[in-house]
Amino acid sequence: MTIEVPGARTLPTVEDTRQLGVELAALLGAGDVVVLDGPLGAGKTALTAGIAAGLGVRGRVTSPTFVIARRHAPGAPGGPGLVHVDAYRLVGGENPDGSQPSSGDLADQLESLDLDSSLDHDVVVVEWGAGFVESLVAAPLVVTLQRGAETEVRSATWRRAGRAPGPAVP
Repeated sequence: MTIEVPGARTLPTVEDTRQLGVELAALLGAGDVVVLDGPLGAGKTALTAGIAAGLGVRGRVTSPTFVIARRHAPGAPGGPGLVHVDAYRLVGGENPDGSQPSSGDLADQLESLDLDSSLDHDVVVVEWGAGFVESLVAAPLVVTLQRGAETEVRSATWRRAGRAPGPAVP
């Protein structure tokens, strides 16, 4: 099945969410960044597991909340790896003075993860990166996941975010 961008889909099961990830992986190669947006329990890690399966990377995909970023090596020579980033602790925290971090602060925190070196060989998937990762790369694939209030059915929309290349604006 060929997936188109932009797109939308209803995801009745976790397996449907994973399958969407497998399909989205067909659009991705080394240097691509995927930004996942959505509330807790919307399926961001399940979607990432599908992307990992579609890319054929090694290792079980789990949420990297406590390590912030986890790299999965390519499953075949010459294939891309996957760097799975959970930016929740970056975007959810406060500065020492009690203020909310600026986009510049968040960019500095992401920079400290040294993801630039991963962009040469890997696909980078960032959970909780909406609103600031898009300003750091030229055309990320942004996937927004929603979960129904009274149901376990989820939905997803995806699009390429575009901006002129250049420095991030704080």
